[in-house]
Amino acid sequence: MSLKKAREDVDGAFTREGRRGLSFENAFGGATSFLRRTYSKDLTGFDLAVTGVPFDQAVTHRPGTRFGPRAIREASSLQTYDPPYGWDGFDPLGEYAIADYGDVAFDYADVRSVPALVQAHIAGILARGCRAVTLGGDHFITLPILRAYAEKFGPMAVVQFDAHSDLWPDDDMDRIDHGTMMYKAVKLGLVDVDHSLQVGIRTDCADYLGMPYIDARTCHERGPAWVAARIRDRVGDCPTYVTFDIDALDPAFAPGTGTPVWGGLASWQAAAMLRDMADINMVGGDIVEVSPPYDTTGATAVAGAHIAMELCCLALWNKRKK
Repeated sequence: MSLKKAREDVDGAFTREGRRGLSFENAFGGATSFLRRTYSKDLTGFDLAVTGVPFDQAVTHRPGTRFGPRAIREASSLQTYDPPYGWDGFDPLGEYAIADYGDVAFDYADVRSVPALVQAHIAGILARGCRAVTLGGDHFITLPILRAYAEKFGPMAVVQFDAHSDLWPDDDMDRIDHGTMMYKAVKLGLVDVDHSLQVGIRTDCADYLGMPYIDARTCHERGPAWVAARIRDRVGDCPTYVTFDIDALDPAFAPGTGTPVWGGLASWQAAAMLRDMADINMVGGDIVEVSPPYDTTGATAVAGAHIAMELCCLALWNKRKK
């Protein structure tokens, strides 16, 4: 689409001719689809679906991540003019069809029903042959997402960027808590622990259930390239799910989150790690815990949008190789 034609058209999220290509609409106007992609519930011919789960009733401290998917979508409009930097000319928007699949619909007053709805929503995307990148929402949503992925791929290699391990014990599998979701995922056999890794951890956990981790200090001292190499070695060729809690970043870079912890990753470190992970077999991922009410600058949503773009690149780069 030419710049002149883009100025004549209104909201390419609805009027786009074809499913691929960059977008040259004004970033400050129009529909807030992710990366100005087409809104569609029909995934025929699409390679990847971006979807939102605006759920934050599982947080231990500050709520607000229900507004995360909308804020990330809005911030993503700044990334639609050019291919993502650092990917050697790879243009995922031009080479692949990405749909904005909208958000999971749920009754906010019936919290117990949400996990099954999220699982079914993601399973529906996978059944149509698409990969999914999910915008959260708090980190609990990763548990039902992993249930859907495990149904298709078996136990998943998981790369978790986070300040917290989310491995605190909780054997009530129906209890909804973002701090215990990885504990339950491991206990339920959804995670291939032997090929998984946590990155950026800087809070204590009594029992990691065999999950290795690279804490934030080690990330700083060894550097992004070293961390990415450890990730690649760990996951190998296994189908891999990447979950990125925005609090993996230091509050200086992402203050808009529910449980901020100092000493975290810088945004440049996270960017370098994600780009250096390009050869992993990533079949899905999420960005969670973006809480816009706690960041009036919008910087956290901008970081979330960039991370979501990198997750799309990881998923489609691997598809490109095949």
